[in-house]
Amino acid sequence: MIDLQNKNIVAELFALQKASYLVEANLINFFEIPPLVETINELRECEESFIGYFGDSELAGALSFTIDEGGLTICRMVVHPNHFRKGIAQRLLTEVEESHRGVTVFRVTTGKENLPAKNLYLKNGYELMGDMEVAPGLFISNFEKRKLEK
Repeated sequence: MIDLQNKNIVAELFALQKASYLVEANLINFFEIPPLVETINELRECEESFIGYFGDSELAGALSFTIDEGGLTICRMVVHPNHFRKGIAQRLLTEVEESHRGVTVFRVTTGKENLPAKNLYLKNGYELMGDMEVAPGLFISNFEKRKLEK
């Protein structure tokens, strides 16, 4: 887990998410993605739990989530552009699912035009639940994965 009270780690995470979401912003042609416009203090104070992937002693990827009675919601999935296509997003997704085996519903949203993210979720058993316009001309795709209760 990433400690949001550790100033060095939060600074790395802040820079990582800016670099990653800028790529998505270009893909979906929308530059007001909340993590792109939030401050470092807003990040530090968010109610999300974070896991990270470290490569060569630097934070190369991170995933954040919340859990409630409805299941686990993935809030952020970020990989530094220098580390694209190395399987980091897959590792993070697998980690959050395996470390929360008792959760039966996983949810995630991404920009409708973010094909790399959509393909990741689809190949991992997430079902496209639909698209929604969240700002004029901006559509997001909602995904859900249900696991049988044990």
